[in-house]
Amino acid sequence: MTSESSMIDRALAEAHLPALLMALIHMTGDTGLLSPEWRASYQPMEEAIKARMGGYTPAMAAELRARAKTAIAAHMEGAALPPVPSPGMIATMMNFVAGADIPERYIPFLMAQLGLSGGDAGRCPAAETTRNLAGSHLRVVIVGAGMSGLLAAIRLKQAGVDFTVIEKNADVGGTWLENVYPGCRVDVPSHLYAYSFEKRNDCRQFYATQDVLLAYFREMVDKYDLRPHIAFNAAVEEAIFDEAESIWRVRLRDPEGVRTLHAEALITAVGQLNRPNFPEIDGKDRFAGPSFHSAAWRQDIDLSGKRVAVIGTGASAYQFVPKIAPNVAKLSVFQRTAPWPLPKSHYHHEVPPEKIWLLNNVPFYDTWYRFYLFWTLTDGAISALTADADWDGPPQTIGAANAYFRGLLTETIQAQVTDRPDLLAKLIPDYPAGGKRLLVDNGLWCQTMKRDNVDLVTTPIDKIEPDGVATRDGVLHAADVIIYGTGFQASRFIWPMRIVGRNGQEIQDAWQGDARAYLGITAPGFPNLFMIYGPNTNLVVNGSIVLFSECAVRYIIGCLDLLAQTGATTLEVKQSVHDAFNLKVDAANARMAWGAAGVSSWYKNATGRVSQNWPFPLVDYWNATLAPNPDDFLLRGSS
Repeated sequence: MTSESSMIDRALAEAHLPALLMALIHMTGDTGLLSPEWRASYQPMEEAIKARMGGYTPAMAAELRARAKTAIAAHMEGAALPPVPSPGMIATMMNFVAGADIPERYIPFLMAQLGLSGGDAGRCPAAETTRNLAGSHLRVVIVGAGMSGLLAAIRLKQAGVDFTVIEKNADVGGTWLENVYPGCRVDVPSHLYAYSFEKRNDCRQFYATQDVLLAYFREMVDKYDLRPHIAFNAAVEEAIFDEAESIWRVRLRDPEGVRTLHAEALITAVGQLNRPNFPEIDGKDRFAGPSFHSAAWRQDIDLSGKRVAVIGTGASAYQFVPKIAPNVAKLSVFQRTAPWPLPKSHYHHEVPPEKIWLLNNVPFYDTWYRFYLFWTLTDGAISALTADADWDGPPQTIGAANAYFRGLLTETIQAQVTDRPDLLAKLIPDYPAGGKRLLVDNGLWCQTMKRDNVDLVTTPIDKIEPDGVATRDGVLHAADVIIYGTGFQASRFIWPMRIVGRNGQEIQDAWQGDARAYLGITAPGFPNLFMIYGPNTNLVVNGSIVLFSECAVRYIIGCLDLLAQTGATTLEVKQSVHDAFNLKVDAANARMAWGAAGVSSWYKNATGRVSQNWPFPLVDYWNATLAPNPDDFLLRGSS
């Protein structure tokens, strides 16, 4: 047997079989394979190694692998591929991979996500748009050089628009530059957390670590030659809209002092999770030892042999606590509310080289593998977090699907602590599954909580003393170091920048602690101001935020094109359009697990409103942002 044949065999053993079946159809043109017995079947929360079988029997799997091996060998010897199946056939193939009948309204959206035509199918500046914008002499300032800001820069450069990116840090990457705590990684599969036009088939980890993601965004900066456009170590202090000139005057401070940039449009790409949140605890400043937030990890502090107190059990703590626990003398973890863990046994696993080979060498396999990940993680799962209108089931549930989901998650936790019944009550949340951020878990959290040197404390904190943390039961938990895993000031959108629109109105005054925007992108009274990852654009279970950023950037490019086409100098969403949109968002969020009464989380602002999350299917945002509707805006002035 040749080494090539051996590699094919090893790779096929790692293949996700429904995706492999679709690749086989592309290689052979044999659509007769779409018979009912080959339609995928998955079990809820099925582990990846089982899910990749798609419900196929061993005999079916052997037959598929044998036929695929023949087709792959022929392709490697130069056999031509048949034409891509028709759109109708592609829709059928989607149903087979998803193991569900995908609603017809999803088909255009999913066809775009598949990108079967190759190239940069999602590139937003079409030829006509590029001509319009290149001749418009528009200047744009982008605030932030993280994932979204770099995306905006790439698309503006492709469209021939003059732009400057302002970045407060010394390098690009945003959250992936700042968060360097042990164990930091993405909780979306690596194959989905990338720009649609720069997909990675060489991912070495199923869930990429911080350093890998930072390297990816640095690579994008170099590939698209963006560094000359970025002002580093520069913080925007204020941006004021000059009504007479129809421009934004953006004042920034950098190492050389204070200067002002002028631009016709301003894009904020500062994210929702970039300003650390510290809880209001009495005595916080009296602690004698070092204390820091996980988003500003102290690399100079050796935790070995120390008594460490961790306040908070959110996403960051879920990652760094298991990493530091083996090395500290004592670890006290203070939990206000338990998180729901979403089991993924391969969370820390390396991608087998055989799977990487499949993604790079088998035509269309990567496309269909990503489609499987995309559908099962996105709108294929959102029903479990949606309330049934007349539900009268058990408390802490909002519907039949949600109750079933809660039961599965509860069973997973119970199975991990059968030897520690004292922990069970602390680990089972008392709110609906999905009410707070679901955390990806491979069993390490429960293992860590069972360690002899770890104490999971659920008694509320009373105050912080110089030598530790005191709880309301009078117990002092001694500590040499305190680490705050208490999240971010997510509801304070685009803060602390001072943004002043028409009539001298500051955006924070307009919001009054309750940020709102049309599509999360534009706000009335603030012409030519665009937000990426703005209010109500956060995703809970249904996908990667990269997709939403691409939708927003495409829409923003469309808005700039609208200015260029009409000759108007300003574009401003109508108040009525903005208000009607937000009414729909609020009504829909109230029907979701995270909108349930009594559930407190960073998804809700101080008013109790869910200001973070998108409550609809992804397809609705994709459709809404395909192109701006001129009737939604006030177009003023003339260039």
